[in-house]
Amino acid sequence: MVFDQVNGLPVHILVLHAAVIFVPLLALGSIVYALVARWRAKIGWAVALLAVVAPISAVVSKLSGTELYNRLLDNGMSGPGKVILDDHMNYGTITMWLSIALGVVSLVLVVLTSRAGAALPKVADIAFAVVIVVLAVLTGYYIFNTGDTGANAVWGTY
Repeated sequence: MVFDQVNGLPVHILVLHAAVIFVPLLALGSIVYALVARWRAKIGWAVALLAVVAPISAVVSKLSGTELYNRLLDNGMSGPGKVILDDHMNYGTITMWLSIALGVVSLVLVVLTSRAGAALPKVADIAFAVVIVVLAVLTGYYIFNTGDTGANAVWGTY
């Protein structure tokens, strides 16, 4: 499968770092974009780019992680390592969906406010800000836990 290996290395090991960088940058950029209207013209392009790249990196990390997990199961992985990886997989799935949601909401906000002089009604601006802050905080929490359980699976003692 395309998401399994490259030159004998698991694709997951090669791509997960993109999600580790881009997803938190999307969360931070989206919060700033939603809360600081005067900066929107300056950072809108970056938020729009991250709104596309971060979810894609999370999806590729999730798909490649699933391939690696299935290969490990086929090779007889069990016990505490499997329990840790099960947690990692669950966190990764939630991170993927949250990053997609954050990307979509952020991109919609950028599109709606990107024209010169474009302003949303105050209630819509506040609603977008609340949704983005909540999604960004949840995404940050889950990407941290995804990385922590992944690191424990690889480097932990169990």
